[in-house]
Amino acid sequence: MTLPLPMPTDRAKPIQLAWGARVSTAFAQVVFSICKEFGWGPQHASWLMACIAFETGTAFSPSVRNGAGSGAVGLIQFMPSTAPGLGTTVENLALLSAESQLDYVRSYFRPYARRIASLSDMYMAILLPKYIGQPEDAVLFSGGVAYRQNSGLDANRDGKVTKAEATAKVASMLARGLQPGVFATYEGAT
Repeated sequence: MTLPLPMPTDRAKPIQLAWGARVSTAFAQVVFSICKEFGWGPQHASWLMACIAFETGTAFSPSVRNGAGSGAVGLIQFMPSTAPGLGTTVENLALLSAESQLDYVRSYFRPYARRIASLSDMYMAILLPKYIGQPEDAVLFSGGVAYRQNSGLDANRDGKVTKAEATAKVASMLARGLQPGVFATYEGAT
């Protein structure tokens, strides 16, 4: 499926947006707008979509709540402690449309945008921003409540979650999102 986006560009090329067939054109437009604002390329749009797919269990719903008990909600699982810094609460975020909540996703990513050079960096911006730009073998969690809440990411079950392990499930979401019938092709998206 090819959908037009009313975006002026000098070098309009069609791109495949991971999970694009699962969201509205308006949602995709906001994702592309975020990427344009931050100077990100087309691959960043699919990375962001893969992160959102993972964080929402492919629902792309602003009201999805974290099942591990952290109190997080929404497209990128905003934490109750993070929402006030964005001028809102998780309760208010859960009431927004998906397209409206993307404005908070934009605000959340703004301080990290220039440092995001890979899918793992994008996911680290969501999960643990201090690990943006760190090596893939950096240990994120090893024991305690944080490990228990994220133990599903521990692929080798060694009691530690590395940056690579944490990102592996998001990378899988990216691959799934680029399958026929799941991605959408957008003309003029940059």
